[in-house]
Amino acid sequence: MRSLRRHRVVVPVLLCVLAVLGARPMAADEAAADPAGGLELHSRVGATGLSAEVVRLYEEAAVATQMYEAGREEAAEQRAKARRAEELLDTQRRHIAALHEDLGRIARAQYRTSGGLPVAAQMILADSPDGLMRGHHAFVQADLAVNNAIAKNRRAEARLSADEAKAAAQWQALEKRNRQLAALKADIEQKLESARSQLQGEADAAVAAGACRGAVRLDQPETAFPSAWVAPVETYTLSSSYGSGGARWANRHTGQDFAVPIGTPVRAVGAGRVVRVSCGGPFGIEIVLRHADGYYTQYAHLASVAVDQGEHVDPGQWIGQAGSTGNSTGPHLHFETRVTPESGSAVNPVSWLAARGVLL
Repeated sequence: MRSLRRHRVVVPVLLCVLAVLGARPMAADEAAADPAGGLELHSRVGATGLSAEVVRLYEEAAVATQMYEAGREEAAEQRAKARRAEELLDTQRRHIAALHEDLGRIARAQYRTSGGLPVAAQMILADSPDGLMRGHHAFVQADLAVNNAIAKNRRAEARLSADEAKAAAQWQALEKRNRQLAALKADIEQKLESARSQLQGEADAAVAAGACRGAVRLDQPETAFPSAWVAPVETYTLSSSYGSGGARWANRHTGQDFAVPIGTPVRAVGAGRVVRVSCGGPFGIEIVLRHADGYYTQYAHLASVAVDQGEHVDPGQWIGQAGSTGNSTGPHLHFETRVTPESGSAVNPVSWLAARGVLL
């Protein structure tokens, strides 16, 4: 799969992006709280129509997927941290065990050096001032050693308990967030699949009637392309190629197919003018553009169109949405380059785009 603009995005940034997407104006009864807490999703088709709804859900699904994958990466990092923390906790536990052994050693040493009598008893039974002072000194030293050992042991045990609680809390928070992200992703994808199905149904009805529904204006993304030519879709998997054979075609395949989901925005590969918008026939819903160098590009098997015949378009402008209309066995974009607006004049679209700096 290829993507022209793929970036690693951290979870906080993605949360902001999704919050902006969820905060677009809508009727109060169109909002639904998502499982991630506070993020809003549209659950109904608004005034801009089903096509715009699919595009919006398409964008939100992409963001949710990025968030989910970022959460999985964070979980993997947290697991590595947890393993390192467990090693440190094991070190602390060994240290505490050593402190316990020190307490036992001190007690045994006191017993041996006092001849089996407690230090306090030796002081009471001392037969001279020097013996009394020695007993008192030994008592103070022994008491200090025991107190220090006990205090060290208690501090170590407190640190161990706090570290274990902190590690458990961090892991529980991460697991909760990942469950929320998974639920959010599944919710958006379910809505997107339903909207795609409706969009394709309307497109099939239009093709069967032989009458296009007209342009559905989509909110164009604010993008700046470094060149005058782009791929017809942003993220895709290449499928049937130019010149390949198959039972679906009377002759060789005349274009390059891009396997993409229904509703995927289709882009004008370069500046040009819309010379055809039609429905019906083997190509289903299709758009043909004429470019300044005299070549034509065709975008076929669409689910909707976002331009009207005669319009001028810019490089990367959304002109429609991919679908599976006409002679199609599954959702994809059929992209073709021609020397005339009609079928039968196709040239290899992959090499045509490569000559203009677009590598598929």
